[in-house]
Amino acid sequence: MIDDYSADLLGKLVNRVNSVIIGKRKEIELAIVSMLYGGHILLEDVPGVGKTLLVRTLAACLGGTFGRIQFTSDLMPSDVTGVSVYHPQTGQFEFRPGAIMAHVVLADEINRAAPRTQSALLEAMEERKVTVDGVTHPLPKPFLLLATQNPLDYEGTHRLPEAQLDRFLMRIALGYPQPEQEVAMLDRMQERLSLEEIRPVLLLEEMVQMQRQVRKVLVDERIKQYLVAIAHASRRHSQLALGISPRGTLAWMGAAQAMAYYKGRSYVIPDDVKAVAAAVLSHRIMLKPEAKLSGLRGEDLVEDLLSQGKVPVSHPHRGVSS
Repeated sequence: MIDDYSADLLGKLVNRVNSVIIGKRKEIELAIVSMLYGGHILLEDVPGVGKTLLVRTLAACLGGTFGRIQFTSDLMPSDVTGVSVYHPQTGQFEFRPGAIMAHVVLADEINRAAPRTQSALLEAMEERKVTVDGVTHPLPKPFLLLATQNPLDYEGTHRLPEAQLDRFLMRIALGYPQPEQEVAMLDRMQERLSLEEIRPVLLLEEMVQMQRQVRKVLVDERIKQYLVAIAHASRRHSQLALGISPRGTLAWMGAAQAMAYYKGRSYVIPDDVKAVAAAVLSHRIMLKPEAKLSGLRGEDLVEDLLSQGKVPVSHPHRGVSS
C-alpha cells in the first residue's frame, strides 16, 4: 500500500496541476498514473485546449531538466538526438546533446514532422538512450516524453507509424471545457501564477522511488488471464485490422498497477484495469475501413471488447477471485 507521505505528494501534484488546467482532473490523473509507471503520453486533440500547457505544468511540478522540441516539416533527426561536432584544434569529436536529453521532454505537434524524424524517437522511447555516430548516450532518469498531436485531418500532419504509437503508454484527449469551466478559466487567468513561479511538488528521486514501488503492486493470476483474453479477442475482432500487441498487454497491466498505487492499494482490482483501458488500448488497435466509415472510434471498440470479457470478481483486502 502507498505510504501516507507519497499519497500526500501525489494529491498535491494533482491539485497543483488542476489549478492551472481547469476542469480536467480525470485527464490529469491519467497523465500522472502514466508517469508513475514511467510511460510516455500522447496528447491528441484540436489546437487550443491546453495540451502544451498541461505538459509544461507537469514538468514544472516535477522539477529536473525540461526539453522542448517543436516538430516541423524540416526538423532533422539530429535536431532531436544531438550531433557530434569535430574540433580541428583537438582532433576530437564532441557530442552536443539534443533536446531529448532531459528528464521531461515535450514533443510539440509531433505529427507535423516527417516520418524519418519521428522515428528518431523510437530508441529513446523504448530503451532510454540515443545512439549518435555509433556512440550510445543514456538518457537521464526519470525520462518522460509527452507528445502533443493535432487530429490527422488537419493540414500538414503525418500519421505516426504503428510501431511508434505502440510505445506511448497512453493517449489522452482533453476536449473542450464545459461553459462553467471556461468561465472559471477566464477568472483564474487573472490571478494564476506563471509557470516560472510554480515550485516542484516532487523531487526526481521521489518519482523514481514511486516508479519502483509501482512495479511491486500485486497482479492476481486471474487479472492477467483477463488481460490476455481481451488481447486475443481483439486479434479476432471482425471490425479490427490490428489487435492489441503483446507490448500493449504489458502496458495495460503496468498502467493498472500504477492506477492501483495511485488509489492507495498494493494490489490491482478490475476497476483499475477498466479505468485505464481506453487510454492504453485505443491507439494500439487499427479499425477496418468499413468500421471507420460507420463512425466507430478506437474507444468504442475497446468498450466492446471489455463488455465481452468475463471480469474477475474483486474482494476487499483479498484482490480477486473467480
